[in-house]
Amino acid sequence: MSETPPPVSDQPVLKLLNVESSYGPIRAIRGVSLQVRRSEISTVLGSNGAGKSTILKTISGIIDPRKGSIDFKGQSITARDPAYIVRQGLSHVPEGREVFPLLSVHDNLAMGAYTRHDRDGVARDIEAVYRYFPILRERASQEAGLLSGGQQQMLAISRAIMAAPDLILLDEPSLGLSPKLTREIFEIVVRINRERGTTILLVEQNANMALNAADYGYVLETGRIVMEDTCARLREKEDIKEFYLGLKEAGVRGERRWKKKKNWR
Repeated sequence: MSETPPPVSDQPVLKLLNVESSYGPIRAIRGVSLQVRRSEISTVLGSNGAGKSTILKTISGIIDPRKGSIDFKGQSITARDPAYIVRQGLSHVPEGREVFPLLSVHDNLAMGAYTRHDRDGVARDIEAVYRYFPILRERASQEAGLLSGGQQQMLAISRAIMAAPDLILLDEPSLGLSPKLTREIFEIVVRINRERGTTILLVEQNANMALNAADYGYVLETGRIVMEDTCARLREKEDIKEFYLGLKEAGVRGERRWKKKKNWR
């Protein structure tokens, strides 16, 4: 994952300010503020149930926020209809892949491009995703529901690319995959960013893979952002090493320093 990154703009393509979302009476995310710069890979790390997927669902319009604002390319998309948000250039690859199981691989890709009218560009992008994931070319006429879990993840990412988005929201791409396949998926995600300049917001439990793939990271605990920094610096922080990378030195397991300081307030 050492490819030269594309130039990163200082202007954020996505900006969340004090966003709160709930499932009924239960607040899932609380006062979340983050931004993603153009051509950057940003990641949100957190344990299961921390609220990572809720952030992505709120951005893409699946969940309406109770508070706060969401700007995409300088325009508010707060609580807008998901179809509108997709047409603005945002693609969401949900947790669990969610392909169209009865459609062929090729037709799944075509569904990703349904908002586009440039046939030549669509044809070029189909060839591009087949280069990223050659197995999809081999299985082009096969029903997507018959693919393996890893192949379905490849298809879900490829379907998002077919929309030619400015930003891809990528939810737990390693979920249920072997370590080898996880490495392959992450290498392709980095290639997509480096070669196409596609901005990516990644949420992931596999902190080691995410911190090595991304440029900037946020740590989410019980719905709150408790830490943020470049991924290079996050990898060196003792709390991250201990609680997310499993690199605690010999001794008694400690308590997260950010919880002692309560610096999320």
